[in-house]
Amino acid sequence: MSVERVTVVIATRNRGDELVEHLGHHEAPVIVLDNASTDGTVAAVRGAHPHVRLVTLPENIGAQARTIGAELATTDYVAFADDDSWWAPGALARAVDVFDAHPRLGLIAGSIAVGPEERPDPLNAVLAASPLGTADDAPGPLLLGFVGCGAIVRRDAFLEAGGFDDVIRFPGEEDRVALDLFDAGWQLSYVPEIRAHHHPSPHRESARRRQTEAIRSRILTALLRRPWSGVRAEVVTALRSGTRGRWGLLGALRRAPAALRRRRPVSPSTEAALALVRSGPAARPARSASDEERR
Repeated sequence: MSVERVTVVIATRNRGDELVEHLGHHEAPVIVLDNASTDGTVAAVRGAHPHVRLVTLPENIGAQARTIGAELATTDYVAFADDDSWWAPGALARAVDVFDAHPRLGLIAGSIAVGPEERPDPLNAVLAASPLGTADDAPGPLLLGFVGCGAIVRRDAFLEAGGFDDVIRFPGEEDRVALDLFDAGWQLSYVPEIRAHHHPSPHRESARRRQTEAIRSRILTALLRRPWSGVRAEVVTALRSGTRGRWGLLGALRRAPAALRRRRPVSPSTEAALALVRSGPAARPARSASDEERR
């Protein structure tokens, strides 16, 4: 079966009840990376889903845990999910077919249905209206961004791009990966018929903290991959964003040495594509409904 060529990778922390509830929805083999939970997640998963491969990490390393999961997977493709999300029946098998038919495709961004009402995530419309258009050999609109729990990757391409790193721990870790995939010549495409379900966890950080962390991540992404003009623009935006922006800038400064050690600006053509995306009529919202269920 084609679904056997996909591994679902889930990074989790202190959401044992939700994870146990949703693990049974997955059609493909699952690897769970536990980010040093203290709520009994490990015992709960082992008791309810003994067939799931569970990797316990000694400390919380954020989104980088997904990279470890991808390294452990032996399949051609890796589908990311969160402890409160899962892929719709048939979605992963369809993803395999799409990847096989499009050899330049490095990442599929699926559509996301939110909550029991299956409301379309607002980001779906943003991705569908990408100003990058649709290439003749792509299965959907080309992208320079995605949401982790709504993405399926070609494993080799994802790992060659460095996966999620330990500089931008969470949130916003997707942006640097998207830039590196695009810069390496891989396509990222929105394919709406491949759908993920997301039932947002009630256990979340405050909106203020999420906004602060998003600003921090944009500055760090710029330090890692954008020209100095892009870094300057992000810093100016942060300074003009009040208290949240200044806290976000302070958080970025703490990690700036690590970012600078790994600094490798993308090509001018990738930077131009990013400028087009950010200036387009459907600029990405600060965070999607499916991007706020963080650990």
